[in-house]
Amino acid sequence: MSIEEELRTFENITRCQECGSRNLERDISRGELCCIECGLVIEDNIIDPGAEWRTFSPQQADSLSRTGAPSTQLLHDKGLSTDIDWQNRDYSGKALTGKTRMQYHRMRKWQRRARTANTHDRNLAQALPEISRICSNLGISKSVQQEIASIYRKSLEKGLTRGRSIDALVAASIYIVCNMNKLGRTLDEVSRATRVGRKELTRCYKILKKELGIRLRVNHPRDFIGGFCSKLGLPPEVLRKTNEIIDEAERFEMIDGKSPTGVAAAAIYIAAYLEGRNRTQREIADISSVTEVTIRNRYKELANGLNIEIN
Repeated sequence: MSIEEELRTFENITRCQECGSRNLERDISRGELCCIECGLVIEDNIIDPGAEWRTFSPQQADSLSRTGAPSTQLLHDKGLSTDIDWQNRDYSGKALTGKTRMQYHRMRKWQRRARTANTHDRNLAQALPEISRICSNLGISKSVQQEIASIYRKSLEKGLTRGRSIDALVAASIYIVCNMNKLGRTLDEVSRATRVGRKELTRCYKILKKELGIRLRVNHPRDFIGGFCSKLGLPPEVLRKTNEIIDEAERFEMIDGKSPTGVAAAAIYIAAYLEGRNRTQREIADISSVTEVTIRNRYKELANGLNIEIN
């Protein structure tokens, strides 16, 4: 029985088996659970989950704590293995002698080899740092990176990496999790960041979606306008006006069956014009991966349907 199960068992004891009393007392110093009414020792080996030292400040707690960093999906061993320090010094800060230094060098080398002893660990050791690097370039938060790493681990356990490149599966995992979290990353954007072709990225993400049973939501134009406005350097009032235009278009069912990136780009073009922050169709097309023709068609549909005059 694990420690968590034992603690859960002790917490569930609320009545004395001898007399039925609920008046129980837990003696942490002795590790006993006793009945006050009849004196029966119900449990005599209770684990104290608290610290054995007292602290009077957060700094003292940090210095006395012996636990490490929390486990993370972004390391192939989840951060639970030992890492030998590279600083060639002993516990008192003194430099190691030549013989001891060589010994520690060999220990580090074998430790690194032991941490990636099988193909599964070697695959993760190559893929997870790549996930962190790409997500850093795309501005994706750590919590979302954890989800991406979890999706990639599931694909590895299913054997989906066989015959496919690691980069393509990493890119597909990033696109899927961005879609699930409404981050509004287009296929072209992920493709450029990962140096994986759009065709291969599409093929891999469809395989992951099917094999892992993931149900992706349909992208909405609102998912993209924040990122597009940020790249164009537009102020908050343009973003607010763009949201109003999309809300109106959605109310009149004008965006059904249209590309969400095209609708978002056209709404930004109209909002920027109305707020006096004009951007050319070429500028918007470059950051949204949409052609100028698509923007022109979409903005004319929106302007006519919402009675907006644009000269």
